Amino acid sequence: MPVETDADIRNILEYDTVAVVGCSSTPGKDAHEIPKYLQAQGYEIIPVNPTADEVLGRPAYDSLADVEEEVDIVDVFRPSPEVAGIVDKALARDDRKVVWLQLGIHDDEAVARAEAAGLRVVQDRCMEPEHRRLVEST
Repeated sequence: MPVETDADIRNILEYDTVAVVGCSSTPGKDAHEIPKYLQAQGYEIIPVNPTADEVLGRPAYDSLADVEEEVDIVDVFRPSPEVAGIVDKALARDDRKVVWLQLGIHDDEAVARAEAAGLRVVQDRCMEPEHRRLVEST
């Protein structure tokens, strides 16, 4: 079952390295503005976008499998049908701790696989308002 409690989400928000799958180079898009907000809050943002060379001043990786840095949270800004493949790539990594599916993104089967492998999963929530509500306001 995906993480639901404020205490669990607050705990997840204490991690600091976030690979953003689908991170956009287009200002104004949620997939750009939310990682930009998180970066301003001190998170290390690792953009994953095969169509961009750089996002938010960082080189963009073509795939989660290409990311060389250690990753705490895999934050997904891709359509729900792509979640299963992204979870497969996350499961292939030794460093990942959390898969975070942004608002409107669902895949119960992929979530169950991730949880069975020991990952914590947040589904259908946005990191920015959760951070503002649980971390910034304290």
